[in-house]
Amino acid sequence: MINKEEFQDEIGDNHISLSAKNPVRDDAFAISDDEKIEKIKKDVESILLTLGMDLTDDSLKGTPNRVAKMFVKEIFGGLNPERKPKASTFDNNYKYGEMLVEKNIIVYSTCEHHLLPIIGRAHVAYISNGSVIGLSKMNRIVEYYSKRPQVQERLTMQIVQELQQALGTEDVACVIDAKHLCVNSRGISDIESSTVTSEFGGKFKDSVTRREFLDYIKLETKF
Repeated sequence: MINKEEFQDEIGDNHISLSAKNPVRDDAFAISDDEKIEKIKKDVESILLTLGMDLTDDSLKGTPNRVAKMFVKEIFGGLNPERKPKASTFDNNYKYGEMLVEKNIIVYSTCEHHLLPIIGRAHVAYISNGSVIGLSKMNRIVEYYSKRPQVQERLTMQIVQELQQALGTEDVACVIDAKHLCVNSRGISDIESSTVTSEFGGKFKDSVTRREFLDYIKLETKF
């Protein structure tokens, strides 16, 4: 019989997502970013001391503070809803009715199971239903949802759902191809493998439209 700790390890080692939403507590923003940095700074210091590092060394003196600021303001900054990009849309006055594809959007995220990087590319597309969105906003949406402890499946879904809401259409698709350093640098240590996830909405569920999208991004994976 598997115990609770073994069950939790199995979920993490197999990168299983149990929720389509990031598991954030209700009191996640009860304290300020500066307060979080101070608390995390002490925690990082404790970890390094436990590992036996000499924090009086000039190279390590500022590490706890650097890591704390990086966590709060950079790699996990997407947890804060105040940083959510405004997805401004515009009327499709030029009546462009074909697929719009923004490909090779760089993804830098962090695996929530081991807090190691996820690095890859997102390919996003939509078909206008009367509204269009600025190209840079698509990149910013990808960046915002990437900057939090994540699983790739959830990230893919969140990007599509955010664009569907902003554009008022179900006709949105996203494919992410990424390397997980929790697979590449530890555990099985397979440096070549990558993970591909996809989410297709509306017209992209049709095999012809989906194939057109995949041809644009030159992804040979079969769905």
